[in-house]
Amino acid sequence: MFKKMMKSGSRKPSRNDAGFDPNSTNMVVNHASRPSPLPPPSPTTTKQPPPMHSIEPLPLLRDLPPPERQPLFLRKLQICSFHFDFTDPSKNAREKEIKRQTLLELVDYIQSGTAKIISELCQEEMVKMISSNIFRSLPASAGPWPADPEEDEPYLDPNWPHLQLVYELLIRYVVPSDTDTKIAKRFIDHSFVSNLLELFETEDSRERDYLKTILHRIYGKFMVHRPFLRKGINNIFYRFVYETERHSGIGELLEIMGSIINGFALPMKEEHKLFLIRALIPLHKPKPIGVYHQQLAYCVVQFVEKDYRLADTVIRGLLKYWPVTNCSKEVLFLGELEEVLEATQPVEFQRCMVPLFQRVARCLNSSHFQVAERSLFLWNSEHIVVLIAQNRSVILPIIFASLEKNTESHWNLAVHGLSENIKRMFMEMDPELFEECQQEYEEKQSKSKEVEEQRQSRWRRLDEAVEERERVVGEEDHMIIS
Repeated sequence: MFKKMMKSGSRKPSRNDAGFDPNSTNMVVNHASRPSPLPPPSPTTTKQPPPMHSIEPLPLLRDLPPPERQPLFLRKLQICSFHFDFTDPSKNAREKEIKRQTLLELVDYIQSGTAKIISELCQEEMVKMISSNIFRSLPASAGPWPADPEEDEPYLDPNWPHLQLVYELLIRYVVPSDTDTKIAKRFIDHSFVSNLLELFETEDSRERDYLKTILHRIYGKFMVHRPFLRKGINNIFYRFVYETERHSGIGELLEIMGSIINGFALPMKEEHKLFLIRALIPLHKPKPIGVYHQQLAYCVVQFVEKDYRLADTVIRGLLKYWPVTNCSKEVLFLGELEEVLEATQPVEFQRCMVPLFQRVARCLNSSHFQVAERSLFLWNSEHIVVLIAQNRSVILPIIFASLEKNTESHWNLAVHGLSENIKRMFMEMDPELFEECQQEYEEKQSKSKEVEEQRQSRWRRLDEAVEERERVVGEEDHMIIS
């Protein structure tokens, strides 16, 4: 019997005892021992108070002894669950102020050390109160999307003075390391996370910033939600790309994914590679890419830096969705392409260099000077120049004609000068190859000139034949009339 008692007393810790450091800025899962267990809740049983039908001021929590605070805490949660019309500031002004002061007190109480131990019922009711305030129908946008920040006034939710305090309360509950995730995950469940994701459609950027911080912490703290959260973000991206092309929170969701991608372990899972191919690369297709391109480019480059073998997939994906008539979007693509190429290894570069520089050659000859100039700036990167130099026998014949045309006839002086510098670089790099390309270009130009002269000659003969026929017909008509 003594041996059995000794065996049962030395239980092996389970896998769930491993935790994530919520104070870490990166999304790297650090498995470490959990800190010392929290002391047990107060032995006094907290009961649900009867429902409130009106708002009246209540005493402060700090003015009561600890055993009486939790029932009062529940009463204050009931006050904060009342809803008001904030579009009319004069309506229910007294009740709104009581609710605001109560929310402030709850935020301070949760943040202070006195609230480290609150009963499960209090936690459950607090999450219910938070849900009843933030999970709501968002107003339909009447204006165009994306809004022009220089001309359009940013949307400001009239509920924000109270919503901000509710979000602060949620952050104070989710972020601290002393929050017991085993208990909290009963209330911060899949449904709660799904509703948070839906709120990213709000046009109020202040609310999206809070949502971004909260979801970032939930991903780090609640391991059970990680696959579900990634799938939910994927679905939002799919709906945006293939259905609506309208969503206010794509940039913030990409920021969250950027932190998550930064913590991916190697070798990378197939699930993560599929996310790159099926979600991130198609996000280059929508017209309003300028709103979220910075965050998107960061995520894509993170993948290439994690696994250099994905460079060919990324570059071919960019070429697939390359804009044809949108010059500002083309400039964004060229900037992202430069970042990807700087993380590309020679073997992957050789796989895609032919279609890549066929596209670059078209950009070099763009009549839009920013597109031509941005494509010429690729040669400012030492890594890209090394890759080009190693494969100059393939690349120079592709782009030589474009460089020559720029130096001969491009209207922009900056593009003209940069093209001359790159030609000079190739000439110093490989004089024989440069001479071959020069001769080939001159032969093509002479042939095209001959073809053009023959075409013009045919048109002249055709015009002469038409004139002769009209003259003959006119003489015959004159003879008949006379």
